[in-house]
Amino acid sequence: MENTPDYWEDFALDQKIELTHNTLHMENTPDNWVVVKVGKNLYKVLAGWSGGYLDGDRWKLNSGISEVKDDGDHWLFIGESGSVYKCHKESYGTRMNNHGILKQLLEIDGTELMDGKTDWMKLV
Repeated sequence: MENTPDYWEDFALDQKIELTHNTLHMENTPDNWVVVKVGKNLYKVLAGWSGGYLDGDRWKLNSGISEVKDDGDHWLFIGESGSVYKCHKESYGTRMNNHGILKQLLEIDGTELMDGKTDWMKLV
């Protein structure tokens, strides 16, 4: 019986670490972002990260926005896959890290760039 409290403390710590790991794995905080509309009612975040000396620029296109939350200075876009894009409200737009792929996406019929002044809370 003496080991019982330690077991539960270790169990709680393991659960917290696992939860923290899953949360960090699923959250993306891009340097810049835009939303593209694909077809009639599918919206996706196109996110970009600027690289540094040792790594290059990169971009990601999420699975599709299923929910939007206002988090102060950021918008939280929850994707259909469960990923979360934490996008700073003042960082809407493209840079070299995502401009090229945006240009290619916009060449596809039915794809359009959403205006940065869109009311994201009413999107989905």
